[in-house]
Amino acid sequence: MECVVQGIIETKHVEALEILLQGLCGVHRESLRIHELCLKSVPNLGLVSSELRLLCDLEQPEPTWTVRHIGGAMRGSGAEQISALVRTMAESKVSKNALRLFYALGYKLDHELLRVGFAFHFQRGAQITVTVSSVNKMLKLHATDEAVPVTPGIQLVEVTAPCSSENYSDVVASVSSFCEYLAPLLHLSKPGVSTGVVPTAAAAAASLMSDGGGTTL
Repeated sequence: MECVVQGIIETKHVEALEILLQGLCGVHRESLRIHELCLKSVPNLGLVSSELRLLCDLEQPEPTWTVRHIGGAMRGSGAEQISALVRTMAESKVSKNALRLFYALGYKLDHELLRVGFAFHFQRGAQITVTVSSVNKMLKLHATDEAVPVTPGIQLVEVTAPCSSENYSDVVASVSSFCEYLAPLLHLSKPGVSTGVVPTAAAAAASLMSDGGGTTL
């Protein structure tokens, strides 16, 4: 399972966000360039449609592939009362022939994206990952070099942490506590809950840029 929250930030404030994250996390960022292919099953594979995501890490000298399946979100009164989405998720490393395999199994390409940005991985009450990326669409099949932004001037921020049915409440608390430090720049909420950009972002970004990230929070 995983805990996840998302938000958006204007591209002009991303450098300030990176300075803030560097101070909060105390680790170096990792560059991100992921080609994401969303595959959906056809009816003959079962009564319930299945969706898989093939992720190709283009930052590696030799591109590596991962298959990810995102399941249903936790439901019930408990799920409604927490500030993050908790959902089942499984992923595994696969070979470069994975796309050919899933086509042979009857999956079809629904859409593909290119995510370009950076990520921070750190321990803060939970194993937290923060990714900041521009989401781009391909004008031609698999043409990553010709990708264009889906929402120019806006980048997606996602905070995730692995959890289980036993510790999800503690993990959600850790993620929520961390997200409070980012509040001046952006608001993070459950995926699908649109909150827009934060009015205080410009002033917060200016303050961070003048400080230059010299203070570790």
